[in-house]
Amino acid sequence: MLRITDDIAIEDWEITEQFVRSSGPGGQNVNKVSSAVELRFEAERSPSLPDPVKRRLRRLAGRRWTKDGALVLQVSSERSQARNREIARERLAELIAKALVAPKRRIPTKVSANQKRKRVEAKKARSEVKEGRGWER
Repeated sequence: MLRITDDIAIEDWEITEQFVRSSGPGGQNVNKVSSAVELRFEAERSPSLPDPVKRRLRRLAGRRWTKDGALVLQVSSERSQARNREIARERLAELIAKALVAPKRRIPTKVSANQKRKRVEAKKARSEVKEGRGWER
């Protein structure tokens, strides 16, 4: 079980991990050991997450979100399979924690009359500076 908050925990059946061979440097270790992890979280079918959180998670996941509603994380940064697995679970927990935070609703504000006046005055002053340059006619 992966605990995100006091209320939300991801069950083991919702996560599948597949170990594949890692690319990049590492000598014979790369050729022999399947140390990279591909973590798949069935987010769309998860009873642990409320719908708004699932929508935010989908937006945060971007290309890592599959058509069937799963979140796929690939980690091959370490040589150790256990450490890569830990990192993948940490990243999943971070993503879900970010998705739990509802964005603040923006309240549109109006520009004050004083600010508008200052802006126009600054533009006029700049215009006069530019007008003073160049040849006298």
